Amino acid sequence: MDLPASALPRDAPALPALPREPYAGMVLRAALWLAFLAPFFYATYGFANWLASQRDDVGSIVFGWERGIPFLAWTIVPYWSINLFYGVSLLLNNSKSGVDRLAGRYLTAQIVAVACFILFPLTATFVRPATSGLPGFMFAVLGGFDKPFNQAPSLHIALLVIIWDHWRHRLTGIAGVAWHVWCFLIGASVLTTWQHHFIDIPTGALLGLFALWLFPRDGELPFAGFRPTADPKARRLALFYALGATLALAGAAAGALVSALWLILLWPALALAIVAFTYAGAGARVFQKTTDGRVSLASHLLLWPYRVGAKVNVWAWTRKLPAKIIIADGVCLGRFPTAAEADAFGTVIDLAGELERPRGASIRWVSVAMVDLLPPSPEARAQAVAAIETARGQDTVLVCCELGFQLRAAVVADWLVASGRADTPDQARGKLAAAGRPVHLGVDAPA
Repeated sequence: MDLPASALPRDAPALPALPREPYAGMVLRAALWLAFLAPFFYATYGFANWLASQRDDVGSIVFGWERGIPFLAWTIVPYWSINLFYGVSLLLNNSKSGVDRLAGRYLTAQIVAVACFILFPLTATFVRPATSGLPGFMFAVLGGFDKPFNQAPSLHIALLVIIWDHWRHRLTGIAGVAWHVWCFLIGASVLTTWQHHFIDIPTGALLGLFALWLFPRDGELPFAGFRPTADPKARRLALFYALGATLALAGAAAGALVSALWLILLWPALALAIVAFTYAGAGARVFQKTTDGRVSLASHLLLWPYRVGAKVNVWAWTRKLPAKIIIADGVCLGRFPTAAEADAFGTVIDLAGELERPRGASIRWVSVAMVDLLPPSPEARAQAVAAIETARGQDTVLVCCELGFQLRAAVVADWLVASGRADTPDQARGKLAAAGRPVHLGVDAPA
């Protein structure tokens, strides 16, 4: 799969374009996926509907203001159009891998949504007025298989997020604007056709983003090569974040009995679960950070609650410390910078896998993603050391992680030794301490 330009340093040589795969092979791959996904959808969706219809305790979550939403019969047209885009999106891809990843997103959304429909079905409470003409026909067809039980998370919205993301990278100019407008109409139509209640929309969007994160457009899959960690510290941290996710999930479930607003806790619950997966063995790939410090849209939105907490942590620990200290020959060490702090340097060497490049930073940015509180791999440390030495020859350099001291600061100590500016790790530690930044080089130190 081609790397996006944003994943490469500014001065990196252009990669040769990979030969395009034969389109016939991609169409066959897409057709095979559709041959599986279509019956799977109707079988599982229909089963969940039937199962809910056998219960007499199916509730609903409705806000009072929703009664003011108008019924617009014509919006059944954009509502139905997602079925067309569902198939066309599979057929129009750049590679077989692209087909597989899109199908993986579809399948993820379907499995998770149907599981939710079975575990806690909800019902739509609005009764649509009689309609005629084309809208009436389309509503009649829809009512033939879509019963009012499968509500939150809205599978329609989850698929919309997936399909919108698929095409927003391919359409530009007027076509891109038209695509965003049409997707807005599709999203709004779930309310104006009285198919869903409001709570179904954010929960469906969260599911769609999770599917995008699980099968990203570029880069490694977050679960690729997963092996449970043998590091006791990593296990403790995974358990800690998993406990946080469980408490947030329990809070959402218990709070929903009082107010549906408590369901917002599903967002940090999912974010913490993803971080727990990171420490359990998945590693820094979970953050989906490119070499220029940016992250995927799904990572940006899904992990936003966690990153807010990380930024608060940076402020709490470093508010009384200098933002950076000078080490040697134009190389500085510091906390994760703001855009203004970063732009004061020629290059930023970013070792914080969990944080994303600040908006507005125009500086050359090189990210070597590492996981907070865990010792980086020898390969990552060597890569970071090489990046520091290369950047130092061009301009001033800021080496940063979340807080700017201890374990990941040991990368700077590695550079001091590797470049001959220190003879031993003890001397490197002494230089860092003299500069005002203590660093513990042992593997048990926190980052």
